Amino acid sequence: MKNPNLIVFDVNETLLNMSPLKANINNAFQHDQVAEIWFEQLLHYSLVESTIGNYQNFSEIARAVLQMNAVQHNLKFTESDIQSILEPITQLTAYPDVPKGFEILKEKGYRLVALSNGKPDVLKEQLNNSNLTGFLDNIYSIEGCKKYKPHPEAYHYVLESENCSAENAMMVAAHGWDIYGASEVGMQTAFIRRQDKVLYPLSKTPNFDVKKITDLAEKLR
Repeated sequence: MKNPNLIVFDVNETLLNMSPLKANINNAFQHDQVAEIWFEQLLHYSLVESTIGNYQNFSEIARAVLQMNAVQHNLKFTESDIQSILEPITQLTAYPDVPKGFEILKEKGYRLVALSNGKPDVLKEQLNNSNLTGFLDNIYSIEGCKKYKPHPEAYHYVLESENCSAENAMMVAAHGWDIYGASEVGMQTAFIRRQDKVLYPLSKTPNFDVKKITDLAEKLR
């Protein structure tokens, strides 16, 4: 394996801690499992959109899935309620290892970019508020190709935009499905083992399997 020229980072749960948003959702439902179900369904229905050739932005899907869960729990939320429940999404903080890891990678000369399923304006607000924008050479939303990760076109969109071959790029994520998708297009991969995150056993083994961004930064030459 040769060192990549480009490192592509997933955002939510890889760089940013989603605990405040999940706590807000669980509090609204008075149930400690709804947030995890909501997030899994959000990913599921985003893939449904890509599979059938349709596109709704990630924020619209997030609101729709939250409304679905409200119906299942016999709750009635107004649009204002839903907006308030999901509001913490733009105020998430970075995991403590992220800024230091980014500093090390930048010192080593790597080009760093972010790739998220999120809307461009939400994504930029997230990264600004978490003080990560200054480390990143570019920020990509899948809205540029309208195919949600792990659809191959999402990764090809970034590679083509960066004029980088797949073998010279590395995808870094805390989600097994994201690692799987990137590896299938030929990218190198690094799995960040955030709390409760595990790899999909049927996918290729990632090039790196670490707990923190700093661990990855120290391992790369």
